Amino acid sequence: MEQFSFMESGGRSVGDYKMKFYAHSENAQNKKHSLSCHLHQTAKFAESFACQESYKPIFYIAGLLHDLGKYQPEFQSYLANGGRRGSVPHASWGAGFARLCRALEASIVIDGHHKGLPDKSAWKNDTEPFFRGEVIGFENVVKTFLSDATANEADIKKQAAAAPADLSQREVFLRYLFSALTDSDWLSTEEHFKQDVFKMRVGVTLPIDEMINKLKTEFSMKSKVGEINRLRNSARSQVLKKADKLCGFYSLALPTGMGKTLTSLAWALQHAKANDLKRIIIVLPYINIIDQTAQNLKDIFGEEWVLEHHSSYNEDEKDTRDNTEDCNPIQKRKELACENWDYPIIITTTVQFFESLFSNRSSKCRKNHNIAESVVIFDEVQTLPKEIILPTLQMLKDVQIVMKVSFLFCTATQPAFEKRQGFDGISTISPLIDDPAGLYEKTKRVEYRLLNDLVPIDYNGLLAAVSQTGGAVLVIFNTKKAALEFYNCTKNLGNWETKYHLSTAMCPSNRKEVIKNIREDLEAKKKILVASTQLIEAGVDFDFPVVFRAMAPLEAVIQSAGRCNRENSLGEFGGKVFLFKMQDGGMPDKTYAACAGYAEELIKQNINQLHGHTIFNEYYAQVIRLYIDPDKYNINEARKQFNFHTVNDSYRIIRKTTGGLYIYNYSDESRQLLHSIELKEYLSRDDYRKMQAYTVQVYEYFIFQNEQMCKKMPQGFMVWYGNYDRETGISVAPIEAEKMIV
Repeated sequence: MEQFSFMESGGRSVGDYKMKFYAHSENAQNKKHSLSCHLHQTAKFAESFACQESYKPIFYIAGLLHDLGKYQPEFQSYLANGGRRGSVPHASWGAGFARLCRALEASIVIDGHHKGLPDKSAWKNDTEPFFRGEVIGFENVVKTFLSDATANEADIKKQAAAAPADLSQREVFLRYLFSALTDSDWLSTEEHFKQDVFKMRVGVTLPIDEMINKLKTEFSMKSKVGEINRLRNSARSQVLKKADKLCGFYSLALPTGMGKTLTSLAWALQHAKANDLKRIIIVLPYINIIDQTAQNLKDIFGEEWVLEHHSSYNEDEKDTRDNTEDCNPIQKRKELACENWDYPIIITTTVQFFESLFSNRSSKCRKNHNIAESVVIFDEVQTLPKEIILPTLQMLKDVQIVMKVSFLFCTATQPAFEKRQGFDGISTISPLIDDPAGLYEKTKRVEYRLLNDLVPIDYNGLLAAVSQTGGAVLVIFNTKKAALEFYNCTKNLGNWETKYHLSTAMCPSNRKEVIKNIREDLEAKKKILVASTQLIEAGVDFDFPVVFRAMAPLEAVIQSAGRCNRENSLGEFGGKVFLFKMQDGGMPDKTYAACAGYAEELIKQNINQLHGHTIFNEYYAQVIRLYIDPDKYNINEARKQFNFHTVNDSYRIIRKTTGGLYIYNYSDESRQLLHSIELKEYLSRDDYRKMQAYTVQVYEYFIFQNEQMCKKMPQGFMVWYGNYDRETGISVAPIEAEKMIV
């Protein structure tokens, strides 16, 4: 039986009994969490996350000191007697002592391990009173910590230095350390309160040899007949010969339809084996591509090896972590792995990946330490916002050096990310294809044409041109409004067997169903018409004989051509891509419009440039030089100043504020799902994952304009009780009577 006694100032022994200090209250077994055990366990976890031997001492120190402030008599009284959560702050105490020990990196991350990484000035304000000796009882708390945790102040001071000298790299080191500390703290706490959950986190290492063999089997079953398949196999063989190179930056520039997803994964597995790397992270721009890619990889490797993480719902809500009792073991492990990315293969979004890297919040940063010692594959890398491209590339350069990571840029349109005069990009990006120009020349599949010499036309003029094509046709617009208006113009025409509309106004479940129907119709050689926004241009492997594309930035033009004569079944130049301009067609934003204007200038000079391998790289460099401030929000400077909170607020992949609307009236399934969760106090990640299928992202102004049809649920999400059209998506048209019952 435990012996209890009253605490004297400084945690000294009373009578014959040594005081016991606790980090957390009783668990289900009525056992309190020893503070000394918690500190040492957190320290050991953090130390194990360090990718270099030289990092381990400071990682250990951060874990050891992070809850030093819990030795305060007031905190121990709070644990024993209860009180308002957070009423006895403790993070600044450990941060103050770390600063006194000259462990500045540990001090900063400890100060932020609950509230988030602070700006440098806030950290100084938090720790200055301890540094100056102005905090009553601090000396006694430190003495108690040193005694109870059997720590040595001289050793802490001696082992404190480890961070790189370069300011930008040091900032990434701090992020790495912060992530390791945050995850370690939560893991130790979880083991105390929920041992059964903790045991489900037993790490699964990347089974590289097994996966390589499974991928070889997959390739062996693919057709080797025809020129395209021969070129695919040749390219893959060439790429794999460069897999044993050291960690760094690599590019895989393959024409659309050349199988870059599996080729890049084959290289990544071999590269991970050669460099003893732990996991593969695939970063994609759109959720619809994630669904497709994840299913392909699960089919090859098995469900248990692939984690999808793209939902941004309620990431800070800790209670969602506990509501996974109904999941099967694999699903439960995946639910948990979404918190810290301890998984062999991860597929995530550009938004999730980069906004976590630039975040200062503990919940988003918790996963970042598991990016270390990984191969990161960026697919469709041309989609990265140009106004933040310099801080994005700088972050990758720093992560590569500090955390031992290899980055592979995959795209049919390789941006100019290299360092050059006036652009501090990446010094060396090693190409995996020796002669990309020759490969692009051999895979020409389309002929580009200018509709009406790019003199703007109206919808009737466009419809007349589209109607003359005689077969299946895809028409891509720059805005949802334009795609919808054109689709409405076609409704009463009998020229096509089926007409489809695709846009982000449709929920993922609806889009997935429409994409499936389009694929089936194309395979059946049906005459169909598809009016779509640019969501179709990356990762959706349609194969149309004819594509019409509203004038757009060059990457969008080239990507749209990838949906035309994809398998070269029509022969060289068998596919036709018509570029057009709409009267009052609209553009998503000013940057998009400026890039589209410059692309138009290039195309008018010589339309055959669109077949060249280097055209997009040259275009990208010029666009950045002429029209874009590549660090518009001064993020690189804020990083060098260690202003983490400022960087968090400044870095956004998507600038315009949007919110998710759950579509109640999409289907019986969407209605039933809402009724099954609406009374829950907290929602699990699995609940949010299911909701994602019926959720549409809209601008907040749309919600404001239509607030009478929206309802905010107690759990924090918004429900759209208005109309939904299966053909066109979310609608403000009058709702049908049978849907009025809620």
